[in-house]
Amino acid sequence: MPTEPVEILTAAPHAEPAAHTCGCGGHDEADPVLDVRTIPHAIRHATVFGAYGAIPAGGSLVLVAPHAPLPLIAQLEAREPVVVTWLEEGPEAWTVRLTRPAP
Repeated sequence: MPTEPVEILTAAPHAEPAAHTCGCGGHDEADPVLDVRTIPHAIRHATVFGAYGAIPAGGSLVLVAPHAPLPLIAQLEAREPVVVTWLEEGPEAWTVRLTRPAP
């Protein structure tokens, strides 16, 4: 079996954020908005964790909640870096922008 040369890198190669690859042909122009007011409380936090995990570095997710999502934000901050920008504070809805910091 012939041998092939192997390049040994001194650092990880720089990769661009993943592009839209699901094949549907769509793309998002603005920050996606996730209104969790209609999501059952039992799965609300997990839904936000999953949605935030899909956001590329430097991207944002706008969250609309029925109350100030302070416990959720604390849980998210414990999991990974997040920049929180308050956009609206009640009384019907609390809206925050959750941004995944770029490396």
